[in-house]
Amino acid sequence: MNALYWISLTLWALCAAGIAWYVLGYATQITYVTLADGRRQARALPLLFRLLLPLAPNLDPLLRKPAFAPASQAAAWQLTAAGYEGLLSGREFVALKMLTPLLAALLLALLFIPLGAEAFPIWLIGTLLAWMWPLHWLRAARARRAKTIVRALPFVLDLLTLSVEAGMDFMGAVQRNCERRAMDPLNEELLRMQREIQIGTTRKVALRNLSDRVRIPQIRTLCSALIQADELGVSIGAILRIQADQIRQERFERAEKLAHEAPTKMLFPLLLFIFPATIIVLLGPVLANVLRDFL
Repeated sequence: MNALYWISLTLWALCAAGIAWYVLGYATQITYVTLADGRRQARALPLLFRLLLPLAPNLDPLLRKPAFAPASQAAAWQLTAAGYEGLLSGREFVALKMLTPLLAALLLALLFIPLGAEAFPIWLIGTLLAWMWPLHWLRAARARRAKTIVRALPFVLDLLTLSVEAGMDFMGAVQRNCERRAMDPLNEELLRMQREIQIGTTRKVALRNLSDRVRIPQIRTLCSALIQADELGVSIGAILRIQADQIRQERFERAEKLAHEAPTKMLFPLLLFIFPATIIVLLGPVLANVLRDFL
């Protein structure tokens, strides 16, 4: 019996060591996306995705059916907008969205087996949260990238305006901007647009592709204005300056709106924390004296 115990303990230790080695290998792995000019940019996937990604091909026959095509296409667009194109496909993301709740359901079931049926609500809530988490992560990643693009857009438009008004053509100004500035999401998109034009795509189509990939209102407006400027023969420098001023004005208006909302948002923390703390500080000594007299 003692030998059987030690054999079982050794096997469990080996199993735990194997799992730890597997997790550590993927935790230290660095993932990259390939930019339009061939450079590789580090892009971190969540550890859970990296652990489950080798299992995604097992669901590929199921996900190739027409019923899953809309979900795969929507996921592929969001991955492109979030900057993960080429690193994770839409079909792989849908597979991960299925595998994540399955893994969570299995782990929670093993964890709460001793509690029996009483733990079913916790198991159900945990499984639902695991099912929602991949889509939440993707939307958050897309929102962060969109915020970075919008924040950098006025400055980049100013640089493009100065370059165009100094005598450079629009594509030359874009190339100069991509070479001189640090690579950020906006530069990645401009670099891709530039490469598309270099391989023969018209500027109009390249601008529309940029708008369709990013789907940010400011970028849509800018691309539409540049397309109309090409069609009507309007000065691109003037269009860029107008767009930069408009985007900067929208930023100021958004900042003013947030500033006006700040007092309302601070009201609940004020009532919940600061007001009770003030009462405790003011009335604490009085209550202490009263209790001392009674005791």
